[in-house]
Amino acid sequence: MMRSLWTAASGMNTQTSNINVIANNLANVNTTGFKKSRADFQDLMYQTVQNPGSPSTNAAQIPVGIQFGMGAKLAAVSKQFTPGDFSNTGGQLDMAIEGDGFFQIQMPDGSTAYSRAGAFKLDSNGRVVTPEGYPMLPEIVIPNNSTKITIGTDGTVSAVQAGQSTASTVGNIQLANFTNPAGLSSMGRNFYQQTDASGNATTGTPGQTGLGTITQGFLEMSNVDVATEMVNMIIGQRAYEANSKAITTSDEMLQLANNLKR
Repeated sequence: MMRSLWTAASGMNTQTSNINVIANNLANVNTTGFKKSRADFQDLMYQTVQNPGSPSTNAAQIPVGIQFGMGAKLAAVSKQFTPGDFSNTGGQLDMAIEGDGFFQIQMPDGSTAYSRAGAFKLDSNGRVVTPEGYPMLPEIVIPNNSTKITIGTDGTVSAVQAGQSTASTVGNIQLANFTNPAGLSSMGRNFYQQTDASGNATTGTPGQTGLGTITQGFLEMSNVDVATEMVNMIIGQRAYEANSKAITTSDEMLQLANNLKR
């Protein structure tokens, strides 16, 4: 069996994975706080027929060797945490992080998830929650008679209550950051989970210790660039077709060799 059949098949498999990643990026082009992914590939092992540097005579060495590659494989699918564009919504509880950091969210099982999506709401108890109803950490409660909510760049949340002319501080938003954000595990619904690869979360006040600031009334949009993804899709499609052609060519060569034996 010709090695090229399996080598080209591995190329088709890697390009299938590449298109899957690109398709997910395009599907989330309008998802608030979404971060695009990138597929990284690496070559497989090599069959070494002749090592480079092997002696050809007592006084000479072979300058290059003979190695046959076995194809390619998917090495990693990494999140790209470049900033997305900001959209001005005017919502009092819409927030965008300008710089590094994640909002902290308490999940139903008590664990902490992390998110860049800042489309927050109020629940029946006045807590600041995600669209799924999961509260922000540390918990912030807005008085039910508040007429105006103000969120400072440092995360200070103030509210003006009915009958009052001045705002009172009702809470402070704390952001989290990681040594290796690309090592976070995607949970879906704009949530990420800490892993050993990401390192432990470090929390702090927005605008301090390398954390970004908070901008009220804005949402961070997806960082997916449609034109780039379309170009990458075409490149992936052509690579898939080329590998498919290599399989067809190998098959024709095998058929020709079989016919010569008759």
